[in-house]
Amino acid sequence: MTTRHLYLARHGAADAFGELTGIGRRQSGLLGERLAGLPVDAVWHSPLPRAAASAYELARHLPNVPVAEAAELIDHVPYVPSPAETPPSWAGFFDGYDDTEAAAGQRLAQALVARFAKVPGTTAQADTHEILVTHAYPIAWLLRHALDAPPARWLGLNSANTALTVIEYRDALPPTIVMFNDMSHLPADLRWTGFPKGMRP
Repeated sequence: MTTRHLYLARHGAADAFGELTGIGRRQSGLLGERLAGLPVDAVWHSPLPRAAASAYELARHLPNVPVAEAAELIDHVPYVPSPAETPPSWAGFFDGYDDTEAAAGQRLAQALVARFAKVPGTTAQADTHEILVTHAYPIAWLLRHALDAPPARWLGLNSANTALTVIEYRDALPPTIVMFNDMSHLPADLRWTGFPKGMRP
């Protein structure tokens, strides 16, 4: 039985213009060091500059591993909840989304799942290991999908910059969530970026 191993990571810390900062580069390099011992087949990244730069920074530690863009990994709202599904803390966040934008986001979310949230192809002879450098919302959507949770449950599943989430896919079994939002490769001063300010363990 072959297994598809997905290593999901949010891009490194970025500035207000969406460009990777020096901190983001350090975070990405440390994630690359952590993943360097794995038999990685590919690194996929969102089309946005902060994700692409993060992918190439971590890939410096993965010689000869191909790095490529995947449109499905772009930052997007995967599902716009109804008012009844929306937690009070999210009230107003979706006010600017019309039906066309909501439908476009849902199509992207479906494409993301169709491409990555599945077992290796029937011709695969060995496990596959792929790194996906993306954004908090696509990671939340893939995690929600793996849990078979209601669509609105992607809300509140945040990821820190370069935190690692691992999901495994096997035939005839539900997905396995190996870890979520793990930052053990980062020193204390580089953890929890990308989250709102607050007390952290």
